[in-house]
Order: sequence, then structure tokens, then C-alpha cells
Amino acid sequence: MHANSKSPRDGTTDTAGPSEDPRQLGIVREARRYFMSEGYAATRIEPIARAAAVSTATLYSYFPSKAHLFTAVIADASNDFADQMRRVGLQDGDARQQITAFATAYAEFMGDPFVRSVFRLVMAERPRFRDVALGFFERGRSDFGGPLMAALTVLAARGELRLTKASWAAGQLMGMIEHPVFFVPMVTGDEVRTTRTVACIVEETVETFLARYGA
Repeated sequence: MHANSKSPRDGTTDTAGPSEDPRQLGIVREARRYFMSEGYAATRIEPIARAAAVSTATLYSYFPSKAHLFTAVIADASNDFADQMRRVGLQDGDARQQITAFATAYAEFMGDPFVRSVFRLVMAERPRFRDVALGFFERGRSDFGGPLMAALTVLAARGELRLTKASWAAGQLMGMIEHPVFFVPMVTGDEVRTTRTVACIVEETVETFLARYGA
């Protein structure tokens, strides 16, 4: 992992993930499991090293501190999310088909319990790792919102949508999905879940979106 000018002890902006070194990757993946289950403060380095089958000295040769390791864990999770986001891409077809395909993939992604667990971890440690948290959220918005805005712009140019600003439309589309499948479970700790299926949420979202922006 390549550090930038800010130290992880003060909240790094480094978003590089682990290298292809299998030992380094193993350390990061085991650390992610510990951080997610125990939180940053309660996580200790020694159990992570044992779980990754390396010595503590080896772990510290890759990550000089727990803060550096936490930063790498969040970068690794961001890379995993980016891989999933690339598979969300807009499909061929008319406006309804493309928006439905995106909404379905986005709802499934945001409804994934693992995704919520990572977000909870980042939110919990935001005061300690402000720059890491901001970079994590900005990357997610860019990886999803950017391609969606580009697709909506193309659909508008084809005369299938009426847009004032693609970013507003994209934000509204994503927000209608995020609220029931992501934010409600985040706030309630998964104790309260929407009774609507993903298919129902997507259908209602697409109908509302096209009622507002359809040509």
C-alpha cells in the first residue's frame, strides 16, 4: 500500500487497496472480518496475524500500525464494491428497460447485508478516520452515479427523457431505492425491514421516475 502525504494515524486519504501479495491480501481480509465484528477500538493485531497465518512482525512490515491496516481494509472493501458496481452497468434498450435494469442491480447491491456492515464500520469510525470515510462515500457516489448520469444524458438526447439536470435525476432515482433497502435497515439495525420485495420497490421507483422525467 502506498501512503500519501497524510498519515493514517490522522485520517488518511489513501485509497489504494492491497497488492497481489497473497500474504498481504490475507492479512487485509482477516482484518476486515475482525474490524467488522469487533469494531476498531476492540480489534487487536495479534489475532489478525494468527488468523492470516503470519507473524506479528510480518504484519507490521506491511502495515506499520492498526490505523494503516484499517485504511487498507476500507480501500479493499471499496475495490470489492467497485467490481460489483461495474457489473451494474446500464443495459441496451429503451428508457424503461435500462432504468429497470439499473434499479434492480442497485437495489440488490444496497440491500446486501455485507454492504451495510461495511458502511456501518466506516460511519462508526468517521470521527477517527474522517478522510478515509469521505473518500469511501465519494468513491461510491462516483462509481454508481457517474455512469448513471451518462446513461440518462444519452436517453435524454434520444428524446426518451426530459431532464433539467442529469445529476438531480440520478440522485432521485438512487434515493428512492436507497431509502427502503439501505437506510431503513441501517437505522434500525436490520430489525425493521421493508415488506416490499425488491421487484416491487423497483417497479414503483421506475414508474415514479418515468412519471417525472419520461418524455
